[in-house]
Amino acid sequence: VQLQASGGGLVQPGGSLRLSCAASGSTANNYAIGWFRQAPGKEREGIVCISHNEGSIYYANSVKGRFTISRDNAKNTASLQMNNLKPEDTAVYHCATLEVCYSGSVRRGEYKHWGQGTQVTVSS
Repeated sequence: VQLQASGGGLVQPGGSLRLSCAASGSTANNYAIGWFRQAPGKEREGIVCISHNEGSIYYANSVKGRFTISRDNAKNTASLQMNNLKPEDTAVYHCATLEVCYSGSVRRGEYKHWGQGTQVTVSS
């Protein structure tokens, strides 16, 4: 499975961005999809995931209520709608696959595949 994130950019605090994730590979739809981010000098942070059938969704407290994940298995894509962005959201964002979507897998960073990330900068 190969993954490519896109849609990052520079946005002012309080603004919105929508990230996209394109997945390729015959087994892509068998996996949960998650997003993690990494800011300079900080540890990687898993922030959200959605199960392969959309039956389970997890949000880290840092993004809950502001970010929304979705996926379209027919198109092998996933999206992350990010609203009310804050300077502390500044990071490189990666989409990734997981075996299962739940808080533990995200917190432990149990990712199987991930690709190049996309930079999100929140600044006035």
